[in-house]
Amino acid sequence: MVKICPLGAGNVGGPTMAVIALKCPAIEVVVVDISVARIVAWNSDVLPIYEPGLDDVTRGLGAGKAADLTYWESVARMIADVSKSDNIVVEKSTVPVKTAEAIEKILTHNSEGINFQILSNPEFLAEGIAMQDLFNPDRVLIGGCETPEGQKAIQALKEVYANWVPEDRIITTNLWSAELSKLAANAFLAQRISSVNAISALCEATGADVAEVAYAVGKDTRIGPKFLNATVGKDMLNLGCDVDVQHCFWQEVAILGFAFKKDAGDTRETAALDVCKGLLQDKASISIYDPQVTEDQIQRDLTMSKFDWDHPLHLQPTLVNQVTVTWDAYEATNRAHGVCILTEWGEFKQLDYKKIYDNMQKPAFLFDSWNVVDQEKLREIGFIGYSIGKPLDPWLKDMPAVAL
Repeated sequence: MVKICPLGAGNVGGPTMAVIALKCPAIEVVVVDISVARIVAWNSDVLPIYEPGLDDVTRGLGAGKAADLTYWESVARMIADVSKSDNIVVEKSTVPVKTAEAIEKILTHNSEGINFQILSNPEFLAEGIAMQDLFNPDRVLIGGCETPEGQKAIQALKEVYANWVPEDRIITTNLWSAELSKLAANAFLAQRISSVNAISALCEATGADVAEVAYAVGKDTRIGPKFLNATVGKDMLNLGCDVDVQHCFWQEVAILGFAFKKDAGDTRETAALDVCKGLLQDKASISIYDPQVTEDQIQRDLTMSKFDWDHPLHLQPTLVNQVTVTWDAYEATNRAHGVCILTEWGEFKQLDYKKIYDNMQKPAFLFDSWNVVDQEKLREIGFIGYSIGKPLDPWLKDMPAVAL
């Protein structure tokens, strides 16, 4: 294999191809993406995504090549149009089972005399540690047709990964098993998160501590410790709304963290979006600070009814008058009635919460959706605090959202 052309330079395609380019210098990597802005960013000193370690990998690799891209059906037709010899087409994104079959049909009906082998090579990257996952993956999964040609294609991709991945971590299956394995893995992880969030509600009602429960449960080798962190759901939003209705305390709210997780700038399906939209509907004014999410991205997310997967960077944000975006946590919390920690950025553990409390309006509330801060210390300062899955502050126990 001498040339790889990934279609999509986002949170999966960009880091993956950067590692392949680093580890396989004999292979030419040509990246294609729908967004001109994203292409320009990849070819500049300011990368379009944030991922710890990515900048070190891309620096010195040289400018890439990229072209505009439309919908995936059009991508398949484009591949058929420009292909002059037999090619291997690899799907990386999470897709429904049998997508490879649909791609193959489009390619077959739009080319003559050219053979295509479709492989499924789903990504198992966790944003924020994607570079670690790429350099040291738990496994690499490659699915292909159970024909001599299909097996040859599998072997070609396997040899690329073999440059840095141990052979026993490279799993080969048929196409459908690879596609379904990715969906099944996502489902299992989602179930774990749902389960621990349900347990967190029991902890709040009984005085148990979800962190202690998760630690004890995770010591069971059949379960393991990962993906047992409770986080924000609708309950936290409802609690804030009930406080607002009864006491009118929630006129100014500071949001610390807008990305869906720490060490990532991605806001897709972030819980912060639901919380912010709910507060805005209740006429609150919010001030947002996130160290890696831009003001344009935040305003765009708050004004879109749903995420535009096809043109995420082409949309121009419409300013929301009730929203202020700052680049300083202390500025965001100044004069606020309440603070919501919605992303577990490490820097939030180091903030001077006495300084924050002194500059807030009273009573001062702090809602911690990731158990970033020590609620006992916050209460000593004077905060009325709430952390997911922790024993409730006495002041909050009679709130309707909690009592329900």
